[in-house]
Amino acid sequence: MLARARLAAAGLLLSLFCAASASAAPVSPAPAATVEDSIAQRALACTQCHGQQGRAAADGYYPRLAGKPQGYLYKQLLNFRDGRRHYGLMSDLVDPLSDAYLNELAGYFANLHLPYPPPQTPALPAAALSRGQELVLKGDPARKLPACVQCHGQQLTGVQPFIPGLLSLPRDYLNGQLGAWRSGQRRAVAPDCMAWIAKRLKEEEINAISHWLAGQPMPVGARPAESLPAPLPMECGGLK
Repeated sequence: MLARARLAAAGLLLSLFCAASASAAPVSPAPAATVEDSIAQRALACTQCHGQQGRAAADGYYPRLAGKPQGYLYKQLLNFRDGRRHYGLMSDLVDPLSDAYLNELAGYFANLHLPYPPPQTPALPAAALSRGQELVLKGDPARKLPACVQCHGQQLTGVQPFIPGLLSLPRDYLNGQLGAWRSGQRRAVAPDCMAWIAKRLKEEEINAISHWLAGQPMPVGARPAESLPAPLPMECGGLK
């Protein structure tokens, strides 16, 4: 009985020792979650507002980023950061970022060539749409207003490296931006040619231009033009 009791006690001590040793042994930490370190991963922050892959948001307010000229996107990021464009969320996001990082981000979206949405159905009378088309294609020489195609390209798909396309943009966004130029809420480096033009357009003309542009289909396979066939009709500081 005594031998059996001593054996049981020894077994208990051994069990306690093993348990203590196990609890004292270092525990291997769980492997840390890995996050892809790439510009595509970091650009996901932009797509929360600008839509998947920068295709534009469904609400018609946040514009498309994909496929726009890199120089244009870069300039707009600088404008938000440096106070020439005003939207608190954008300004806060880009404020701490360097020029080089903003240019890299612009290049990422510029190289995304994705399908475009169908045009919007115009909601203006034919006469108003005709006036919008006239201003876009011919301008108004009597008022020294250049045609949109003189700067934004004959296909209105933009021009490398700094001029954006005007097609495939929602009319609410176009109206909002022309109104911002007109009111001074949006600015560019002087001489600010777009502000000069927008301030000479009547409100109904801005609406007509926006409706006509938003109602035009994007040419198949269109890209920003490499150059304009003729010099710009006026000096624009934002294109340097």
